[in-house]
Amino acid sequence: MRRLVAFLVIIMVLYVIYFDLSHGTLPAVTTEQKTEVKNDRAQSLPYFEKTVQNGDTVLSIIENQLEDSIPVPITEVVSDFKKLNDNLPPQEIQSGKKYKFPDYHGED
Repeated sequence: MRRLVAFLVIIMVLYVIYFDLSHGTLPAVTTEQKTEVKNDRAQSLPYFEKTVQNGDTVLSIIENQLEDSIPVPITEVVSDFKKLNDNLPPQEIQSGKKYKFPDYHGED
């Protein structure tokens, strides 16, 4: 009897693994909608310009502009900054140069 139960459990586990790998268990995510939303956001992204001073970071400049904490995820701030500044990473800003920073007034 133990062998029969063990055999059935092994068959069931193998079937579950097969089903998971071939069909998946999570719903499919459509990337078409996300791409469309990002394109709309990139075209209408509000920004402000500021000359960077010694010790400034992208986050500190945006927080000073908002006079509050940033209402969006940091990854979105980095992505928006890159879009506004010809794909320049935020780590490479230089003191004395003017950059465009995303303006999150009204975001909640």
